[in-house]
This record gives sequence, structure tokens and C-alpha cells, in this order.
Amino acid sequence: MAYYYPEPSHTFSEYLLVPGYTSEECVPDRVSLRTPLVKYRKGVEEPAISLNIPMTSAVMQSVSNDTLAIALAKEGGISFIFGSQTVEDQAAMVAKVKGYKAGFVTSASNLTPDHTLADVLALKAKNGFSTVAITEDGTAHGKLLGIVTSRDYRVSRMNPDDKISSFMTKREKLIVAPKDTTLKEANDIIWDHKLNSLPIVDENDHLMYFVFRKDYASHKANPLELLDKDKRYLVGAGINTRDYATRIPALLEAGADVLVIDSSEGYTCWQSKTIAWVREHYGDTVKIGAGNVVDKDGFRFLAEAGADFVKVGIGGGSICITRETKGIGRGQATALIEVAAARDEYFKETGIYVPICSDGGIVHDYHMTLALAMGADFMMLGRYFARFDESPTNKVMVNGAYMKEYWGEGSNRARNWQRYDLGGSTKLSFEEGVDSYVTYAGPLHDNVEASLYKVKSTMCNCGVITIPDLQREAKLTLVSSVSIVEGGAHDVVVKNTSIHAE
Repeated sequence: MAYYYPEPSHTFSEYLLVPGYTSEECVPDRVSLRTPLVKYRKGVEEPAISLNIPMTSAVMQSVSNDTLAIALAKEGGISFIFGSQTVEDQAAMVAKVKGYKAGFVTSASNLTPDHTLADVLALKAKNGFSTVAITEDGTAHGKLLGIVTSRDYRVSRMNPDDKISSFMTKREKLIVAPKDTTLKEANDIIWDHKLNSLPIVDENDHLMYFVFRKDYASHKANPLELLDKDKRYLVGAGINTRDYATRIPALLEAGADVLVIDSSEGYTCWQSKTIAWVREHYGDTVKIGAGNVVDKDGFRFLAEAGADFVKVGIGGGSICITRETKGIGRGQATALIEVAAARDEYFKETGIYVPICSDGGIVHDYHMTLALAMGADFMMLGRYFARFDESPTNKVMVNGAYMKEYWGEGSNRARNWQRYDLGGSTKLSFEEGVDSYVTYAGPLHDNVEASLYKVKSTMCNCGVITIPDLQREAKLTLVSSVSIVEGGAHDVVVKNTSIHAE
């Protein structure tokens, strides 16, 4: 006969944290939110990739493009660029993130002296970069003949047909540095000569890289930014279990640092086959997460298959209707608690710590702290990030208020059938997500800063200053429906409801 769980499954809203002893060291400024992203031998080595904040963005058309990936990496998290697009377009988004900011940047805007002002303006409109390298052949590594910046032209006083050769800053007037220049030396040259950019050239005067003043300033303004060894932003990418043999090489070539199998249900042969293909062709050098699962068996299956992290959650997302249409899923809190216990058990047996990601069910900021306390190493958020300026959707006016469009990957709008693939039809047979609006919330930086300050403050109330300490020391209690009502404003007429905003 069927197995029946003896207890009902619970959501985050059914739990509260019980305060612990707060010492003098428990102040928000001392709290570290650094957390592992991929599996490692805990106590023996450091993870290959760690996050500085426990936030990743969902693999969704309405959430994770290159713009949001850059903004989140500045804060210390990572985005997974959505995979429900062509391989070429997804790889291009990944490449934009990797090329946006680095200590040494390969020039993305290149023309020849024979091009015109109109070409400069068109290129700037296309990629947003104001510095254009002028090379002999118009390539990123051609012989450097000059550069063009916004200081070199004035649109109102010039003809669009004017040749670049007539207004560019010529090579002989440029300060450049040789190819063996270190990043520190390059920044010193920039500051000594009051430059905005410094070209790096080889012995034949061919352009190799640029070093930009703004990158130095950006790092100082964003001390938690997530960078690779070459000082480029880290970025992830979502894949499916159908075209991985084509998609993965292209994403890796573009610079993707980590992959994740994007699926509504991860306890499948298709995910193990995908991971096996990655291990066969790339060994352990390519990091790949898998999911989603909601119990011990699902976690164990993916961990033994070789997943670098495991996503937890089915049906808990705000636009997900999987539970409604298929009657499958589990309360997010209960699922996370069981999988966290399975993760710890697996670690005791093998010495390998496989991080888990709480995906779905986060409605309020305090749910983040609960998710971490229940064992999540980090969270994947969709609705949360969809509200911000940096998400790829339109901002629209609805009933006098600004909203952002937000739709699920299982909606007819997205038609991401690969996410729900069971090895059969190559189409979306029925919807598992909705098309909706979310309240516009402004810039990502301001909101993430506010949300994480709440997390840090709550951790201090619990007497801890690291996520592992929170997972070990937290005390949680189930609450009744009456307690939930009691926990908000009640029996008063509220003058200003802004305190209840996200």
C-alpha cells in the first residue's frame, strides 16, 4: 500500500525562531553570510566556489539575464542565466557578464580609423560601452592606432559621416602599458596619470586588454562582489536534460562558472544521465547543481549521481501551480528540514559536504533566516528579484501602481517544456506556472542590503554570527494559526503600512 507520512508538511510561515543569548560580538557588522556553493571535503579543503551572500537568482526568463547577473554579483551572490532560449543567446548573456568587469578586459568595442562617428554612436547604443578601441583591422587584438571616448566628439557639432581618424585620440598621445604589467601596476598608472582607461599592448603594439578606473572604484564600493581569479564576475547558467551536449560546451566557452539542471523534479534518470555526461567529458572541473527534490531519497540519489549542490522545493514558488495541477510537492519547511538531515548524514558517511539550496516558499524577508536555520546553505529566489530595476521584464502601470511582469517557466508565455521533461513529448502539455505581476521595488542593491540586514539582525538575536553557527544553534518552534495572527499588527488601525513591505 501507499506510504503515508505521519505528520503534515509545513511552510516557513508556520515557524518562528526562539532567541538565543546575544553577546557583545553579536552585532550585524560582524555577521558573515559567506557560504559554500559547491560540494567539498569539509574540514579538509575549501569549496571551489563560495558565495559572499546566500542568494542566487532563479533560472527564469523573467528574472535572470545578464543585467541582473551583474547586479547580483556586485552584492556577492550569483545568477543562473535562464536556459529557455537559444544556446547562442544564452552563451552571449554569459559572455556579457564575464566581459563586463575584470582587472584586464578584452575590448568589446572595436572599429577602424575609416569608420565614422555614426558607427561609434551605433556601437555605443548597441553595447553601452563608451570606450572604443581603434585598431588597424577593427578587432580586439589588432594593432592599436588610437581610442575614442565621449570626450573625443560632440554630436551636435559634428557630421555623422566624419571619419574616426579625424577625431580619435591617436596612439602617440596615449599612455599604454606592456603586457607583463600587473593589475596593481596598471591601477597605479591610471591614478598617477588621471586616466579613465589604460590600454595593455604587446611588443608589436597589438592591443591585448584594457584596465578601467571604474573597475577599481566599483570594487571599493562593493567589497563583497563575487569575482573569479581574473577579477571577473562569477555567473551561472541553467541547462536542461535534452540539449546539454550542445549547450554545455557553448556555455563553458562563454565563461560560465557553474551550471544547474533546471527542472521541476530532480529525482529522475534524466538528471543522473546529464551529470554522468558532464563527469565523462569534464571530470570534476565543471560544477553542476541538480534538483529539485523534497525528501531524503531524492537528495541521496542526486548526491550519489555527482551533483555539486542540490535544490530543494517543489510547488512552493509564487507563480508555480505544480501542486494545483499535479497534486505533487511538499511544504517547503518540512522538505528542507528532511533534506538538510540527509545532507548531514551523507557528510558523516563520505566526508563530502553537498550544499543544499532552498528554492521556493520565500515570501517575507524573515523566511530567509528560517531557511538558513533549517539547513539551507543558500537560497534561489525568483519573485524577490523579479521586482527590481535590473530584472529583464517591463515596468508597467496597473491600477495606479508600478508593477513588473513576472511569469513562470511552466506558463504558456515561457513554454519551457524542457523544464518539465519526462522523456516524452517535446511540448508543454499543460501549464505549471502562471503569468502575473509583482510590485515594483526599485534597485536591487537597496533591497538586498535591507533584506540581508534583517537576516544579520535576526542571527544576532539568535546569538550567532555565521550561517553554520545558525544551522547548529538555532531553536525553532511551530506556531498555531492564532500565533501567526498575533505576530502581525492587530486590534489597531494602522496609519502607515510601509513597515509591512517586503
